[in-house]
Amino acid sequence: MASTDPTTMRSVLGHFPSGVTIVTGSVDGVPAGFTCQSFSSLSLDPPLVLILPGRSSSSWPKIEATGQFCVNVLAQDQQDLSTTFSKSGTDKFAGVDWRPSPLGSPILTGATAWIDCTLYACHDGGDHLIVVGAVHDLAAEPETSPLVFHRGGYARTQGAFGS
Repeated sequence: MASTDPTTMRSVLGHFPSGVTIVTGSVDGVPAGFTCQSFSSLSLDPPLVLILPGRSSSSWPKIEATGQFCVNVLAQDQQDLSTTFSKSGTDKFAGVDWRPSPLGSPILTGATAWIDCTLYACHDGGDHLIVVGAVHDLAAEPETSPLVFHRGGYARTQGAFGS
């Protein structure tokens, strides 16, 4: 495998815009979560999604142990939540409104969409994990625009072509 400078790789791959999510779970009745911009639909039949938590995450091992999680797709006005949930060692849920998903994981108020999952598979992915979630329930707010991360910063969408 060729050696690639991590700084160059981050810069080049930053040209691909991504949505921003917060993956949440409930650990013994206590909410946990982390910011995760590596999220994708994987399969429609069966319904599966993909998240890529970093191996250094302190929140993911707690959530993983429960066998279920909820992916909250952030709305464009939720930059502060993205920043808060990206930090370790803080009470990320202080002052954050949420309700339990059908499986019991936090759904963040104002999120543009949420996807409630059970853990389907987990694979090695270098300095990240490749986590597959089996979708049990999901919903979206069609009028709410998503938060986007592009070239190292937050960006806004302009709406769909033709709208």
